[in-house]
Amino acid sequence: MAGGVFAKPAAVKPAAAADVATVDAVIGALYDTISGPAGKARDWDRLRGLFRADGKLIVHARNKEGIFSTRVLSVDDYIAGVTPLFAKKGFFESELTRKSEQFGQIAHVFSTYESRHAKEAKPFQRGINSIQLVNDGRRWWVQSLVWQAETDHNPLPQRYLK
Repeated sequence: MAGGVFAKPAAVKPAAAADVATVDAVIGALYDTISGPAGKARDWDRLRGLFRADGKLIVHARNKEGIFSTRVLSVDDYIAGVTPLFAKKGFFESELTRKSEQFGQIAHVFSTYESRHAKEAKPFQRGINSIQLVNDGRRWWVQSLVWQAETDHNPLPQRYLK
């Protein structure tokens, strides 16, 4: 918001300086934090430390009726939703390619990803993570992460696979 006041992030376990020093570091930490074999506890405090207190994770996908819907989650909502899934199945998400833009203290990253149930398994999903970041003069914060998976009717364009 132009001329607006930014909300100060709530107290969470401080992020490791190396995780938030650069945009590249934040993106790497995001993928690293959610990835792991079935049953492996994730470092949720590390994930929380990457996001502003008002940060959101947003999934845009077709619902059971085939209509696109958008679900907006807090970091804790996301954690509550995926923890039972990660207990049963491995989940490894990695970046294939990235398109980034930065102006001053804001950055936007279009990160093409693929997801696997095991490190060496065939990917079961690909898509795009649209990540918005802000820098408060001390570190980078994830403000929002919006993702949409590839489908047969909506394949990834070649420009996001290079």
